[in-house]
Amino acid sequence: MRLSTPMLSAAVGLGLTAAALGTVPAAAAPAPEPASAASFAGYNGSGEEAKANEAFFEAVLESVAEKRAASPKAAAAVTVVYNASAAPSFSAQIARSTQIWNSSVSNVKLQAGSSADFTYREGNDSRGSYASSDGHGRGYIFLDYAQNRQYDSTRVTAHETGHVLGLPDHYTGPCSELMSGGGPGTSCTNANPNAAERSRVNQLWANGLAKALAKVNQDQ
Repeated sequence: MRLSTPMLSAAVGLGLTAAALGTVPAAAAPAPEPASAASFAGYNGSGEEAKANEAFFEAVLESVAEKRAASPKAAAAVTVVYNASAAPSFSAQIARSTQIWNSSVSNVKLQAGSSADFTYREGNDSRGSYASSDGHGRGYIFLDYAQNRQYDSTRVTAHETGHVLGLPDHYTGPCSELMSGGGPGTSCTNANPNAAERSRVNQLWANGLAKALAKVNQDQ
C-alpha cells in the first residue's frame, strides 16, 4: 500500500462471501434466499475494488495518526477503535475476529469504543460484504446476511477486517491464506491470517504509521 495514494470515496464489494459455519442468528433481520457465489459482484475482485481497499486502510491510518499526534505518549502498539453497535447479529463474529487479529499481530490492536476509526454494519446487499470509506477517517465494514450464510462468517469478518489493517485481496491463494477470501470455496473455514499476512500488517503499522504521523505533524 502506498501512503501517497489519494483518499478515494468508495463503496465496493470486497468479494468474500459468507457462512457455512458461524451463521447469522435466527433473530437477524429478514434476508433473501442465499445467492450463488457467482452472483456476488465483487467475488473475483477488480482494480476498482483494490483501490477501495487501499483507500479504506489509508483513511483509518490517517484517523489513528491524528489521534496519535494528539497523544504522543501513547503505548507502542497502535489502537484502532471500532463500533459494532450497528451489526448486532454479528457481535460474536466481530468479537472473535478482533481476538484473532489481536493475538496475531503486535504493532496494532483492535478495540471496541465510541470514538471509532471505523464501524461495522449489517443488512442485505447484492454486492455481499464490503468496506466503504469517504477518505476522511470515516468508514465501515458492511456484513451481508445472505453472504454470511453461504461462507464461514468469522472468516468473512476477519477477512474484511484485514482490509482495514491494510491487506489486499488475493483470491487465488489457498484456504490457509485469510485474504484469499471466497476463492477456496465454501468449505474453507480458516479465519486466521498466515505468517506472511501477519508480518505484512505489522510492517504496515510500523512504517506506514510513521509516515502518516509525519504528514499529520507537518500539516499542523
